[in-house]
Amino acid sequence: MDENLLRESLAELIGTFVLVFVGSAAVLVAPIFGVVVPALAHGLVLCGLIYTYGHISGAQINPAVTVGLTVSGKQDVTRSAYYIVAQFIGGIIAALVLVAVFPQDNAGVAAFLGENAYNFGQTTGFLTADSVWTAAIYEAILTFFLVSAVVQAAVFGRAGQFAGIAIGFTLAASILAGGAATGASLNPARTLGPALVAGDTSYVIPYLVGIFGGGIIAGLAQGNLLNPDDMEK
Repeated sequence: MDENLLRESLAELIGTFVLVFVGSAAVLVAPIFGVVVPALAHGLVLCGLIYTYGHISGAQINPAVTVGLTVSGKQDVTRSAYYIVAQFIGGIIAALVLVAVFPQDNAGVAAFLGENAYNFGQTTGFLTADSVWTAAIYEAILTFFLVSAVVQAAVFGRAGQFAGIAIGFTLAASILAGGAATGASLNPARTLGPALVAGDTSYVIPYLVGIFGGGIIAGLAQGNLLNPDDMEK
């Protein structure tokens, strides 16, 4: 087995763990502090993770990004498969650890949240319960923005050393725009982990369809229609 691929996959697992843990923790307190907290938490930690693990695995830490890079022709299927498995494992472990650290029945947690419900850090919003496929379409649009930023800024290198900032800002802005409506996941691992821990997977399939769909469309569009390398020929 390729040791480098295992090392890269481990980086993806750890990176996704950090993103989901920090993001879910921020969403847990979002009813008190508002959507700005999860937007900043996700955007800032993603920016940091890109500079931390980017030189090892590219710091994709998102199955939709990985699939987008695959369909754009920038990554082979085998590497993508390893990454995606690692990302989902990292997301699930993060959700389990968060609940262990901040259990629902903890008196301190309950006192801090007050009248606000314990939410397990799930990526849901006001569209999720009654208009889940509308929420999925919104997730697809926002994911298109994020994956497009990753491909152009990082993969094609158009943002240079500022790629991490461009991508982190795109994620933060997307959460500000969609956090209240859908939870603004933009990441299948971010959606699945907390949903499994919460015991509510009713919205997961539509979200996965939307998020993966947005990533695939972005990969195809950026890799074929808006490829800067082709424009320079």
